[in-house]
Amino acid sequence: MQQIINFLIRNKNTLLFLLLFGLSIFFTVQSHSYHKSKFVSSTNFLTGSFYEWVSGLQAYFHLEEYNQALKEENSYLRSLLYASKEDSIAFQTHTNSLGKSYTFLPAKVISNNYSKTDNYLLLDKGAGDSVKVDMGVITSRGIVGIVEGTSENYARVISILNSNSAINVRLKKSNHFGTLVWNGKNPNLAQLTYVPKIAPVQEGDTLITGGKSFIFPEGIPVGIVHHLNLEEDDTYYEIDIRLFNDMTNLGYVYIIENPDREELLELSQPENE
Repeated sequence: MQQIINFLIRNKNTLLFLLLFGLSIFFTVQSHSYHKSKFVSSTNFLTGSFYEWVSGLQAYFHLEEYNQALKEENSYLRSLLYASKEDSIAFQTHTNSLGKSYTFLPAKVISNNYSKTDNYLLLDKGAGDSVKVDMGVITSRGIVGIVEGTSENYARVISILNSNSAINVRLKKSNHFGTLVWNGKNPNLAQLTYVPKIAPVQEGDTLITGGKSFIFPEGIPVGIVHHLNLEEDDTYYEIDIRLFNDMTNLGYVYIIENPDREELLELSQPENE
């Protein structure tokens, strides 16, 4: 306490000056509208900057919540995109010829295998979120796999990096179809089978989904032709496809539902005699 008193005594002139200076500014602002408006503007700038900083700090701690909102919005926009029958820039395609309205559910990849012969993914959405077996799974870059099983809160997806995976795809520049499979070697390369040698295919051609399985909409990106081989006596090409998706680095995906799939499958089966 004595040190505070000594400080005040030593600096009494300076403190008195600051007090009188502050009072003079206060009375000047109060008595002149111009000075008062300038003071208020300056105060608003400082408080506004402070609240902006606080808002930015709050936003940082709510990034996951905001990202979730963006994923929900993207799902809604994708549903509108395919329902509207307009061309998709992101997928470089259009809604399929049947005009079905696909819906897209965002999900997080919580487990992803890619070093085995038969690889699977686990997603944080399940039967409780209306996820069902045989729903397609994609990212904005391309296909990922197909839902194989569900629990209440999770879904198991058979990856395209699985020896049991076989997905209908086609050449983007023509209507020649093939089957996308995986030989269990390189996670960046899949194989395209049953493309006849009369097909006009060359390295660099783009592959998209064919839309024949009623799981994926027609036109979802798959990859590009990386290498192809055709022996003289062969009927079909041997083709390696470089996948658009980096299957070793998957974070968030979209689960696709075709609400008309069961009806279409029933109609596509021949009638029992």
